Amino acid sequence: MNYALIRKYDIANGPGIRVTIFVSGCRHHCKGCFNPETWSFSYGKPFTDETIEEILSALRHDYIAGLSLLGGEPFEPENQAALVKLTSRVRERYPQKNIWCYSGFTFESQLLPGKVGDPDICRALLKNIDVLVDGTFKEELKDASLLFRGSSNQNIIDVKKSLEAGTMVLLEGKWQRTMGSGDINEI
Repeated sequence: MNYALIRKYDIANGPGIRVTIFVSGCRHHCKGCFNPETWSFSYGKPFTDETIEEILSALRHDYIAGLSLLGGEPFEPENQAALVKLTSRVRERYPQKNIWCYSGFTFESQLLPGKVGDPDICRALLKNIDVLVDGTFKEELKDASLLFRGSSNQNIIDVKKSLEAGTMVLLEGKWQRTMGSGDINEI
């Protein structure tokens, strides 16, 4: 796997201050994508054990709320195994931190039934994620006021509850609000 960028202080891709990794490789090619250079699987730098240690080191600070996985596409089959390794290490070292993931694949129709890559690896990655923002970015549904998503077709999913229920469970209503309709500090 390659990655495009690691942000050690990100406030746009989940609640609080986060460490974010943008992986390389995406076959969705969404119209209006903010990161089209990451569509190529060869873009960026190789993801190594040193990369994992860099991310773990950045997560050590108490003020860092968690890790966010973006792309490219984290759930492309070529990226899943490396991200299972990363997220497992984060879970071991920082069980109090949350992990968010943004994917163009849909939870109920593609990820939960194991239709993307190896079903066991896909399931292992899902088990390490707390929150999944799913669905491709739709430029015609773009809404800058949406909290933590780019277009209104995307869902903010409580992955743990969804895996237990065997169906999609959206995160509590406060997460679905738009930026102007509630206090961001509630999150």
